[in-house]
Amino acid sequence: MSQINSFNQRLAEKITNFVSTMWCAYIFAAIALISLPAALSSGNVLIIVAWIAQTFLQLVLLSIIMVGQRSGADDVAKKISETHDAAIAELAELRTVADEIARILKEVESKK
Repeated sequence: MSQINSFNQRLAEKITNFVSTMWCAYIFAAIALISLPAALSSGNVLIIVAWIAQTFLQLVLLSIIMVGQRSGADDVAKKISETHDAAIAELAELRTVADEIARILKEVESKK
């Protein structure tokens, strides 16, 4: 069963990586536009609104939202990395200060 789960996980990741691209959004827009003439020629406002909401927006916005989420996640990861690096640098400075304080305390105690 783990082989099936592993396969499913890899497949899901590949699909997600493809769907979360602007190229996929362009493909979905082209697919959605195929049915636009039929929706417009119907003259029915309900059909036209349904085409916009159910066909175009759902297909195209899915990919665009995923691209935005990936971009946002990348920004968060960058900020986390920068914060981590800054914290490590600060810790190194604190260690230097602590070592200096320990050295001074030893000097003071040795003079007593």
